[in-house]
Amino acid sequence: MRFAPLALVPALLMAGTARAQDILSCQLAPGWTQSEAMHQYTADNLYDYKDGGAEGYLVYGFAGMKSITCKSGENTLIIDLSEMSDADAAYGLFASNHDPRLPIAKIGMGGQVQPLSATFAKGKYYVEIVENAADPNSDHTAELQALVNKMQQRIEGRDTPPEALAWFSQENLTSTGLVPQSVLGLKQLKHGFVAKYKQGQAFIVMEDSPESAAAVLKELRAGFDGSTSAQVGDEAFQAKAPYLDGICIFRKGRYVAGYANLPTAQQAASESIKLAANIP
Repeated sequence: MRFAPLALVPALLMAGTARAQDILSCQLAPGWTQSEAMHQYTADNLYDYKDGGAEGYLVYGFAGMKSITCKSGENTLIIDLSEMSDADAAYGLFASNHDPRLPIAKIGMGGQVQPLSATFAKGKYYVEIVENAADPNSDHTAELQALVNKMQQRIEGRDTPPEALAWFSQENLTSTGLVPQSVLGLKQLKHGFVAKYKQGQAFIVMEDSPESAAAVLKELRAGFDGSTSAQVGDEAFQAKAPYLDGICIFRKGRYVAGYANLPTAQQAASESIKLAANIP
């Protein structure tokens, strides 16, 4: 890994700040002006700002946050721009914080705009906007929508959800997200995507190689008593387990995936066959 010469570090920091100021500009919202200097947070001091909520950012590969406060009369607008480790992590943070009762709008990889707040993810960035209005019953949806539209145009990076989400069956789907550690509560499944259904849940974990995926599957199977082989993907097993009920876990290439919390292991295997067919 190469590091920038010391003489360039201040210039690089200034460039990063300038870019953040280009995205975080109160002028993007007509009638608003910045009321104080930009605040910056790292993993070391995020607790000072988010208090009990900091851990929810750190587990998703939090790299840093920049925040500005805007004023318009008696109203205050706080805009936070969080940089994550990659686009999947940014989407995962959005998915973990979005309102499941509301639809996800096509803003970047996904977003939501409400009367006094908005969130969205694009590239490796997650944006949160909260308005503290003098009239808490006021509806500023249109103004916030215009603001996020301008902001997301200035952010580089992927503007589509993680590809793996499209591999899950959409029938009876209730939610999807990125679990940052211990998928299904199993430490071997370090992090991956999970889809929850009216009955059961599916998951997809990507390993570095088919060999490492095979090693994970072998270790997982050793932990399930009475497991039997299943004809899914490149190799698989099914079992009945406490807390997970009927479960089937398979490997296809470098992916480890499957179903859990179904009434029987056979049902989990049947659903896993469909999932495996969708994984390239």
